[in-house]
Amino acid sequence: MEGNARDIRLYSGTANPELSKAIAKCLGMELGHVKVERFPDGEVFVQYKDNLRNADMFIIQPTCYPTNENLMELLIMLDAARRASAARITAVIPYYGYARQDRKDRPRVPITSKLVANLLTTAGANRVLAMDLHCQQIQGFFDIPVDHLYAAPVFMQYLRDVIRVDEETVIVSPDSGSVKMAHSYADKLNCGFAVIAKRRVNATTVESSHLVGEVDGRVCVIADDLTSTAGTLCAAAELLTRKGASKVYAIVSHSLLTDKARTNLLNSPIEQLITTNSVPNTCHIEGKLKVLCIAPLLAEAIRRIHNGESVSTLFRDPEP
Repeated sequence: MEGNARDIRLYSGTANPELSKAIAKCLGMELGHVKVERFPDGEVFVQYKDNLRNADMFIIQPTCYPTNENLMELLIMLDAARRASAARITAVIPYYGYARQDRKDRPRVPITSKLVANLLTTAGANRVLAMDLHCQQIQGFFDIPVDHLYAAPVFMQYLRDVIRVDEETVIVSPDSGSVKMAHSYADKLNCGFAVIAKRRVNATTVESSHLVGEVDGRVCVIADDLTSTAGTLCAAAELLTRKGASKVYAIVSHSLLTDKARTNLLNSPIEQLITTNSVPNTCHIEGKLKVLCIAPLLAEAIRRIHNGESVSTLFRDPEP
């Protein structure tokens, strides 16, 4: 790899080591040597085994479940790197936890995604590389540069080559929060577009009540950024089926799937849930889960950041 005067170094936390290895392989590199251990009382201990002075460091760690453990580990890795005199430290966060707590929508609640941004900066991050943040405004919570990637090019290639989407396909937003994302997919894929109104019954149950758009006899693709119980996706799929959709697929950037999600998906009309390996996928759903690799996308972004090249061209989707 061509580089500048600073050595590029890749390090992985323990949250998703397989993704880190895949990124290193795409770059033709090996991961750096770092010891990450837990004391008997649960405290995290980090020690880098390499000389980091004047290094251009990239620490790869999604803050997925267990969220607090992985976040704290990332903060300690950043602090250790800063104290080892690394020239620049980039936190590569394929999934940014606490992103849903981005505003005060009720009295006396925190804005935790802003708090996490402050913690990352204080710990020593000079730059952040993230993918499909839950809310675009989270970029503004940082006072350091943020490179925000999208999984859309990876998804669109699969939708074109495997699902064979065409102008009769309908991209569906399962709620108001995903309208912009779904509309972008529809525009770039030259597909139809529909929106579902969602009502939350309680903390664990959602109800999809109204559909705006024509889906009768058409293939539908539900687009969302993340899911944990798959309640929203399954409720949307059931409504689409009742309205005459011939097949229903779902694309989700971050699958934080629980055991309840497995049950929901197996009993739902969703043909296939297409997701990425931004977080480890430990929920096995026979024939219904397709995991796409984002390592080449993240690797290319890391290469460009290191070489001082433009990252914005990675936002473009591949040509059909």
